Amino acid sequence: MNRLRRPRTQAALVALLGGLAVYAIAHLVFPYHTSNHDEAVYLQQAAMLLDGHLFLRPPVDGPFRPWFFVESERGLYSKYTPPTAAMFAVGKLLGGYRIALGIVATATLVGTYHTVREVFDARTGVLATVLMLASPLFVVEASVFLSYVPAMCWNLAFAASYLHADRTGSRRTAALAGIAVGIAFFTRPYTAVLFATPFILHALWSLRERGRGALDRVGLTAAFGLVGVAVTLGYNAVMTGHALVFPYQAFAPLDGLGFGYREIAGYSRTFTPALSLRANAEVLALFATEWVVAGPLGTLAALGGLWTVRKRGFDDRKLALAGVGLTVPLGNLLFWGNLNVLGELSDPSDGLVSFFGPYYHTDLLVPTVAFGAVGVLAAVEWARESAPRLVSAERSGPALTALLLVGAALAASVAGAAVAPPVGENYDVTRQYEQAYEPFDGRDLDDTVVFLPRTYGDWLNHPFQALRNDPGFDGETVYAMQRDQFAVVDSYPDRTYYRYVYRGGWAPFLDQSVEPRLQRVRVASGETVRTDLTATVPAAAESVTVQIHNGTANTSANEYTTARDASLLSLRLETDANRSRLSGDTVETPVAVPTPERGTVTVVAFVDYGADRAVKYRWAVPVNETGSGVRAMTPRMEVCWSERYCGGQAAYVPGAHRDGIRLDATVRQG
Repeated sequence: MNRLRRPRTQAALVALLGGLAVYAIAHLVFPYHTSNHDEAVYLQQAAMLLDGHLFLRPPVDGPFRPWFFVESERGLYSKYTPPTAAMFAVGKLLGGYRIALGIVATATLVGTYHTVREVFDARTGVLATVLMLASPLFVVEASVFLSYVPAMCWNLAFAASYLHADRTGSRRTAALAGIAVGIAFFTRPYTAVLFATPFILHALWSLRERGRGALDRVGLTAAFGLVGVAVTLGYNAVMTGHALVFPYQAFAPLDGLGFGYREIAGYSRTFTPALSLRANAEVLALFATEWVVAGPLGTLAALGGLWTVRKRGFDDRKLALAGVGLTVPLGNLLFWGNLNVLGELSDPSDGLVSFFGPYYHTDLLVPTVAFGAVGVLAAVEWARESAPRLVSAERSGPALTALLLVGAALAASVAGAAVAPPVGENYDVTRQYEQAYEPFDGRDLDDTVVFLPRTYGDWLNHPFQALRNDPGFDGETVYAMQRDQFAVVDSYPDRTYYRYVYRGGWAPFLDQSVEPRLQRVRVASGETVRTDLTATVPAAAESVTVQIHNGTANTSANEYTTARDASLLSLRLETDANRSRLSGDTVETPVAVPTPERGTVTVVAFVDYGADRAVKYRWAVPVNETGSGVRAMTPRMEVCWSERYCGGQAAYVPGAHRDGIRLDATVRQG
């Protein structure tokens, strides 16, 4: 029991509890990852590091490019630097990537204790650690594979080591501080600069006040920190060819600091000082009211702590820690990412911030919980001093105990209430993911290729983060985009092929689910390839018109009406190197279009119900000319009630359609 009273032991227990909680949340709330698709970037990079690779070299250019990877002559590489991915890779070596999340969370809480203990005292350090663990921003960010908490972990290691060296003169911890800040810079350069700036100013003040006595210590920290900067610049030179060009700049040259025109991955804004002030004010308001411990109460406690320290007197070390509360928000004024996390400025519940909080301000938690702990302890001290004046001496002890218990219970309930909404919202997204990934659960997909839809453009893992390739593109299941499909087939000629499709708009973050399907795909080749297409026609339909086109600018198309009372549409598509001919029992006259050398022949049946109500059946047949004829794949089939979803989000899913509609297609040598 005596050991449990020691602050160091208490902090260790809080840190271990926090690590276990984060590990559990990562498994239970984020089993398929999140709607922030950067997670897959770090995990793909971690797998590469475990295989000893900095570059991905896919068998075919195009269909295998992961989200946020840069194309270069030597292969594909991540726009992010490797320290975060390396930390996650350690978890994989220990048994699973999520183990790393628990370890990083524990280390961050330990760093919180030691940093606050150095500035104030051990008791304040323990309470600050508790407040950090109860902060929604920490809980959510620590439970996902993003770089914000790993970077904060290194920043705290730097702060704790620097402050210890400043107090004791230890050259060892001075060197550790330099190593930590160097890794922090390699992890997130601008974040590290913002966090370290107040301590750099403190170091300069120490040199001025203490002279040579501080020079050795500060010099060691600076030297090792500059080694980290040099490693970062060397990595830049290896990856981008220029030491001062970071990989994120190579990916999107206009995605940087400052004002003016900004652009990334096709999204652009003109970022002005006025827009920055408005966006950052909203971000900070959300931070202060929803994402710190106990919401507004946590912010109030931090302000109370600042007022208390001001009354007692700031020293240089307290000023350095408080300075982080200035440099982080001021520095973020120059970064347009704080506008992007908000989505629409008029809607505070819009954008990634509603699920992950103001994550570019994660380091702002450090001074918030530190001074929040001071504020809470000051309030307890005030209650202890006031109790004898309000009640009799014999009753003051029990009254104070009761007051503290009630206050602690109230604070715990408020803190829990603050954490619950973001965790619950993210779990709602996970429930949609569960349905979307259902075709993969428990299914044997050994020795297969799965073609994935291009929901957000030509990217893998955006949004399908759980469906990642091994770095060698030789795993039991290989994932490729639905483009250049025959080139993929040529690279994996002996595998079984599937196509993942879904019905509905992809918006799990809006609590909308899709109806998915994993469709078996076959490839047929010969001088002529025949594709048989069938579909039921509801009795209420008045007419059916059939169209064929080849996707070129000068598309040749003709329309033919089937019998009104036909209950089954039966079509035959015969494709050779010259033309694709559509015929069948329900087609009045055959029609043909030129076969594209490499492209898609699409057959569309317009089923008209009258009164401006119609449904469209689509069969999109991938075709490819060969030296001896042509190849074709099982078509992608859609049932389109709305043009908005037709062409990607209207997949035919057996049993999921009104009026009992059924489609089928088989492809074989003609």
